[in-house]
Amino acid sequence: MTHSAADTISPDRTVRLLDTTLRDGEQAPGVSLSPDEKVDIARGLERAGVSVIEAGSACTGAGERQAISRVTDLDLDARVTSFCRGIEADIDLALECDVDGVHLVVPASDRHVEGKVGTSREDNLATTAELVGYAADHDLWVEVIGEDGSRADLEYLEELMATSLEAGADRVCFADTVGHTGPERTAEAVSRLAELGPVSAHTHDDLGLGVANALSAVSAGADLVHCTVNGLGERAGNVSLEEVAIALSHVYDVETLELEELYDVAQNVSRATGVQLPPNKAVIGENAFTHESGIHTDGTLKDDKMYEPYAPETVGRERRLALGKHTGRAGVKATLEEHGVEADDDSIAEIATRVTELGDRGRRVTDADLLAIAEDVTGDDRERVVELLDLSATSGGAVPTASIRLAVDGEERVASGTGSGPVDAAVSAVREALGSMADAELESYHVNAVTGGTDAVVTVEVTMVRNDRSVTVARSEADITRASVEAMVDSLDRLLAADTKPLTPADD
Repeated sequence: MTHSAADTISPDRTVRLLDTTLRDGEQAPGVSLSPDEKVDIARGLERAGVSVIEAGSACTGAGERQAISRVTDLDLDARVTSFCRGIEADIDLALECDVDGVHLVVPASDRHVEGKVGTSREDNLATTAELVGYAADHDLWVEVIGEDGSRADLEYLEELMATSLEAGADRVCFADTVGHTGPERTAEAVSRLAELGPVSAHTHDDLGLGVANALSAVSAGADLVHCTVNGLGERAGNVSLEEVAIALSHVYDVETLELEELYDVAQNVSRATGVQLPPNKAVIGENAFTHESGIHTDGTLKDDKMYEPYAPETVGRERRLALGKHTGRAGVKATLEEHGVEADDDSIAEIATRVTELGDRGRRVTDADLLAIAEDVTGDDRERVVELLDLSATSGGAVPTASIRLAVDGEERVASGTGSGPVDAAVSAVREALGSMADAELESYHVNAVTGGTDAVVTVEVTMVRNDRSVTVARSEADITRASVEAMVDSLDRLLAADTKPLTPADD
């Protein structure tokens, strides 16, 4: 017998999400969050409507306990919890942080019961019951996670979880700790545990089945799913918060979060962790709502649902038209119109041909490239609003400094700035020279080496946003500071040229 989506997860189901970015996500190699960063991320998760926030592992150390305490002090609507190993001391440390609850992790598979902990099934049951009782006696919300549950004997897993609930646990969790299993095994295990009481699902993405297993768990009776923002976590990561939330909403009409907050949360976590978002990442990747293909661009311009499963605004995104070898005339025309440039059909065709030729040479075609091509094709000369005349930067002293000379509407302006490095100092100098009218935001900044060796040429690509307009410019130089400043100045030049208001003098 086959089942439709409506049969497996009905729209009237209540499903909540638990975010463990601050604990399991932080266990990703190279990721370490400060107390301030944890507080900032927790606030974003609260705005998104996450039900449970696992703020860390109190047993890690004093610094971690300080961070957890900072999160609990926020007095969030979300339940704030700590990860605890199967020892009483971990519960005591969690209590010091004033958390609302704990996730008590106990071994479930024989590999963990006997090989890792060095105990027996019977003793593991007794120890789990004692620990649950101890936590419950201290008024903690308790979730018991059977570690490596996907490789456990299901009859023993049932017994372990039943013992936990009888001892006072509020819920139990099926954990695919090593991303080992598939949807069928997940459904079988969760359906049996759901007969005992409230059950959660904790899935990893080692086989690329994180979302499939999470949805399978929900269809089998789980009403709480553990996730991390951007799919951070050990090895291949945990199941992604944003992917589970949009899948439940779009496919099954089950609402879990304020979806429009997802992109801001994703960007914030990416900045804090230093883990860049893959461009093809579902929901929050740069390419998720970006169209380059001429067929797709033309179809999207005619009907915005033509090549997108849901509107980008649903998750706090905007649709973008990319330029490259696949760009057609419709995409070129639409992008030029965004920049206030008009061209006849013959000019559009020629511009599109040149864009394709540039893309064929392996180049990313930026907005500035397109506008330069358009000016050449149409013969429409444009006077620059902002032009870089001179730049010097030093980083040998205690504070990196930079000085800059710009031509702004025919007026020469000189300014200096300091920063955390020469690029930062130069950017500060540019802003100082341009004054308050140059209130553009740096949306993205990417550096790529073009050649190897000590004399490597680098390409810096920046995207600047001002008054709902954005421009992307790439510049290649041997000097990363000059490449950065030239790209930024060229971006600002394009943005300011679109503004009919005259520039005010630089601020004193």
